[in-house]
Amino acid sequence: MAEEKKELWLKLMPATTVVFAVCATLCTFKGGGFSSKSVLTQAKASDQWAYYQAKGIKLVICEQQKENLELNLHDQKDPAYIADLEKRINADVEKIKKYTTDKDTIEAQAHALEAQQADAKNHADTCGFGVIFLQISILFSSIAALVKKSPLWYLSLAVGIAGIVEFINGLFLFW
Repeated sequence: MAEEKKELWLKLMPATTVVFAVCATLCTFKGGGFSSKSVLTQAKASDQWAYYQAKGIKLVICEQQKENLELNLHDQKDPAYIADLEKRINADVEKIKKYTTDKDTIEAQAHALEAQQADAKNHADTCGFGVIFLQISILFSSIAALVKKSPLWYLSLAVGIAGIVEFINGLFLFW
């Protein structure tokens, strides 16, 4: 029996399909990693905002306490009690400064975490588009093999290359 001569595209098609399948797998893996990082970072940012609110509540309580002590100070005649109130007022002033500084630091950390979350989400979304293109490419390649039509395989190549470009962009975010 004479072996049937295959066209070149029929010889290359399985290799390109495997390449696109491997790239789709890697893209899914990396996209999932970025997606997990996005979720975890968002949780950390939420924790920071809760901490920020707790410091804000402590700040308000301390400011109210200081105001009460100042109001109480005006009605006093006993020098020892006045000295104690002034000492407590000064301690509250220091706490207010500390809570204000802490809030600023916590806010900056929360904003940094939100920026990391947005970046990870952008990576994950772009990898997601890469997976879609690569899966469509595999589909076109499979159909081309079934119907033995080279234009479908060429379309598969174009879509697959677009998927690989999206995958690379998902890793590095060039645009």
